[in-house]
Amino acid sequence: MRKRSAIRCLFVFLFGVATLSISSSLAAMSRPLTFCNPLDMSYRFALADNPITAGISAREAADPTVIFHQGQFWLFASKSGGYWHSRDLVHWEFIHPTGYPLEEYAPTVAIVGNHWVLLNSEGTGIYTTDNPAHGQWTKVRTIERVSDPALFLDDDGKLYLYSGSSNVLPIMGVELDPAKNFEPVGDSKPLLSLDPLRRGWEARYPFATDEEIRNSPGVSYLEGSWMTKHKGIYYLQYAAPGTELKGYADGVFTSEQPLGEFHYAPYSPFSYRPTGFAPSAGHGSIFADADGRLWHATTHLVGVRFNFERRLGIHPAAFLPNKKGPDQLVADTYLGDYPQLAAGQNRDSRASKLVGWMLLSLRKPAIASSTLDDSHGTAKAFDENIATSWAAATGNPSEWLQVDFGKPCRIEAVQINFADVHSTAYGHLEDAYRYVLEVSDDGDTWRTLVDRRDNTRDAPHEYIQLEQSTTARFARITNVHTPGGAVFSLSGLRFFGNGLGEVPPPVRGIKAERQTNRRLMKVSWDKNKNTDFFIVRYGIRPDRLTQNWQVYEGESVVIPGLNTEEEYFVAVDAVNDTGIARGTETIKVSAP
Repeated sequence: MRKRSAIRCLFVFLFGVATLSISSSLAAMSRPLTFCNPLDMSYRFALADNPITAGISAREAADPTVIFHQGQFWLFASKSGGYWHSRDLVHWEFIHPTGYPLEEYAPTVAIVGNHWVLLNSEGTGIYTTDNPAHGQWTKVRTIERVSDPALFLDDDGKLYLYSGSSNVLPIMGVELDPAKNFEPVGDSKPLLSLDPLRRGWEARYPFATDEEIRNSPGVSYLEGSWMTKHKGIYYLQYAAPGTELKGYADGVFTSEQPLGEFHYAPYSPFSYRPTGFAPSAGHGSIFADADGRLWHATTHLVGVRFNFERRLGIHPAAFLPNKKGPDQLVADTYLGDYPQLAAGQNRDSRASKLVGWMLLSLRKPAIASSTLDDSHGTAKAFDENIATSWAAATGNPSEWLQVDFGKPCRIEAVQINFADVHSTAYGHLEDAYRYVLEVSDDGDTWRTLVDRRDNTRDAPHEYIQLEQSTTARFARITNVHTPGGAVFSLSGLRFFGNGLGEVPPPVRGIKAERQTNRRLMKVSWDKNKNTDFFIVRYGIRPDRLTQNWQVYEGESVVIPGLNTEEEYFVAVDAVNDTGIARGTETIKVSAP
């Protein structure tokens, strides 16, 4: 029953089976535990001798593998110097391990019997431990170098290794024998390859013509494999076209056997987030929580200081039933960087992962104590772009940033995204941002909302769910201490709650057509009052609009990344600081 309820909740929200206007639906209920992407974790700075960053001070974590075991989630990620564990996906504790190469990319983990088994990308060893909390690992076998490995333990006890990270080579698969020290059983087999001409989302340059793609072979990367088994079907997932792109996504092939033959799922990509504050949703892993609900851990892009500057996120996932063929795998990335219910919270029939707390601070006027330069103005902290930031002239305690919501709003939570501008830190930061966050009704008299003057936790994307809501028109954050030699800077000061106004009316006049380049689709609609931005939802079934594209300017957009042989269906939602008007009109867009 719980599993059917979970599928129903995700189905209703993703695909508009019921009209949904999110406003104050949870205001009178007990406050649920929530989280917000990027995850609130102690992201490590690159090491000073890292040849890829060339001495650049920037944080990085990507390519997450998440394992749920005995009531805890264990999260392994690239270039993090260790791994985390959590009981609720909200509060994370870091482990400093020993015994395996910490500076390789894409660690993958499987539990085989009583042993935890680990490989790294570009690594040449298999490592095990009996207790990940102690963090002591032992090398048990030397292997040939593999890229972006993924371990999968089948329910018959057989262990498989999937791997590949290349602009020309396919994803490979092979069985390993744990009883013979993980010796390969036979040769590796090629399982899937890229086809960006027909699968537009795999194209590195999303608006490229057929001729340009043919003349530029090998520019997209195929990588980040993961395997999930559901109802006897093997779902081989993969990432493309490049981790440094906002369109980085996960697609899926299916087979009745763990080593193929595999067939492309035409609804791919199943995890896609090219827009929003925290874009990109590729190279992830599917895992289940204690209630059997599925989640998809993903990579989010920052990409300011170097191409691989990335963060981590988690989105609800599910298999939706199909009458013909394998069930459909989906990851719910809709407003995937807004507050959402944590693991164990959605036990009733709520129609959404979201708790109804809307963004109050989008493009709102702001003032500051100082500004570093013209490229770091105050608007950059409120433009929903993690790659831009406001920066003060110094990191002194006197620096502050103030925003005016324009009206009294109910505040439920805040996400404070520190930008580390001019940081000189490397490795794990043994320091923390310290600040005071205040609110005001008139801009003159202030009351403290969050006091972090004594903070010791490194939290570059701190998410704070208030114990109880408060109403205010103004908010101000004042620096107490900025770590790592940086100036006081914010890529996003994001307040969530309710604007205490009216939800927008439904969008009308929707038009959509495929372009001559069949990988593109133009969507337009009428002007809509009382709307902050729009969300175009689309998919290959009218009841499963599994992908989305946020539009902050104007009433039209050209969406790339379509599968050329599929017809699509489109709806448009209107969003403001009070709620969402779900699109009630669905348009069919045939393939030319």
